[in-house]
Amino acid sequence: MRILLLHPNFPGQYRHIARHLAADPKNEVVFLCNPKPVEIPKVRKVEVHYVRVGTSGAHEHLQDFEEAAYRGQAIARTCLNLKAQGFVPDVICAHPGWGDALFLKDVFPGVPLLNYCEFYYRAFGADAHFDPRQSVDMNNLWRIRLKNANNILNLEACDWGITPTFWQHRQHPSEFLNKISVLHEGIDTDALQPSAPKEPLALASGVRLAPGDEIVTYVARNLEPYRGFPNFMKAVEILNRTRPNCHIFIIGNDGASYSKPPKDTTFKKLVMSRTKTDPKRVHFLGYLPYNQMVSLLRYSRVHVYLTVPFVLSWSMLEAMALGGLVLGSDTPPVREIIEDGKNGLLVDFFSPEKIAGRVAEALDHPKDMEPLRAAARRTIEDRYALKNLLPLHIALVQDLAARKVPPPTHEKILALTPPSPASLNPLKNQTR
Repeated sequence: MRILLLHPNFPGQYRHIARHLAADPKNEVVFLCNPKPVEIPKVRKVEVHYVRVGTSGAHEHLQDFEEAAYRGQAIARTCLNLKAQGFVPDVICAHPGWGDALFLKDVFPGVPLLNYCEFYYRAFGADAHFDPRQSVDMNNLWRIRLKNANNILNLEACDWGITPTFWQHRQHPSEFLNKISVLHEGIDTDALQPSAPKEPLALASGVRLAPGDEIVTYVARNLEPYRGFPNFMKAVEILNRTRPNCHIFIIGNDGASYSKPPKDTTFKKLVMSRTKTDPKRVHFLGYLPYNQMVSLLRYSRVHVYLTVPFVLSWSMLEAMALGGLVLGSDTPPVREIIEDGKNGLLVDFFSPEKIAGRVAEALDHPKDMEPLRAAARRTIEDRYALKNLLPLHIALVQDLAARKVPPPTHEKILALTPPSPASLNPLKNQTR
């Protein structure tokens, strides 16, 4: 089988499936992506270079789509070269969010396309207008509607789609829901085993923290409002005053992935200018290699995960797989995974006082938290284990390569990953 994978940030959500498919000598795997110094054995990585010619003077709300069109053309030209060299895939798997999949059906007509449908934007009921202090701006509503131009074209073109959570599934237009399976890419529960650390945690300052000390962790790709960073730091300010032995470890870059960056500064600098914290007990680690992040999470007494209603982070599920106690924001899709007091804790996203209070509650009652830690691990094992989900992903790809649409594997996916009650609650105030 010949498989074409596309994701700008190699390997993205295709890390596991690319490795598995490439390990079979019967398969030929080609991966189109941005230049990146990462390799996967037996995967032929084709780096795509493109330069925008410049804006056409299009409407301001069309600039994202214009960028997607330029990128889609660069991808299409690269695919034409592959085709001229004799490579025609049996199936294509693509993350279409940046425009990569826009013109694939023109280059490879008839080849089945499986899209990773990560997020469909909504004016209400998701990330936009989540903050009640945010006024409804008609121009912003128009921007959001046009932001879906790339999404809607890709939904029409793909033969099938997958999305990682039921909440993310429900964001998509009802007309397309019947061809999108809810299938998370999976958490490696065999590699991420609960294991209490036995050695002290030595800090660069010379401080040594013993296993069981009051260690709180926070992880985000970038320290920004979408991941609750300002509210978290206000909670840290409270914890610094009330918990003299509590150390906070913060992993994340000083940039912006989803939030609109502030002018002439960064969110971290802006937030820290308004927050008084103890640098001896608040440790900013920046980007941390994956294995080091996992090691640190093993020391964590409380892992705080905050997010507006948006794409769910791997780090929350990984912390749960390690048997960690996650204090998550009471927002979808977090509620789809965590049930308050059963397999974790939930808290008001907007309240630093409540965030700090629930952290203190967890630190004060470690024995009461043990059942929640065990249940968190079971949740990931039962619903998100890679060893269960990867075979379904592979079977779905094989179904499509065999031109089976709808794919028979879709029914197996539904049987193995039924929606939780929390995931079925209808969204309020949602508009198309």
